[in-house]
Amino acid sequence: MAYILVPALVILCIMVVVSLVRGVVAFLQTTKIDLETGEGETATDMQLAQNKAMFARIKYQALAIVVVAILMATAR
Repeated sequence: MAYILVPALVILCIMVVVSLVRGVVAFLQTTKIDLETGEGETATDMQLAQNKAMFARIKYQALAIVVVAILMATAR
């Protein structure tokens, strides 16, 4: 069982980092657009991308926690 769960945990951790980086990049682009234009309404597409990336990060973190819980339960 651990032979399947450990690689799954590694993949989920990588997906968490990737979605975190994508969210931060979208946030920085949103901030850059806001600073250049002086308006907060022009960056709605980037804000949606940021929200989508951060929601994906939360999903992957939750799945990783479930995998860790399963690993801990089976290790006893």
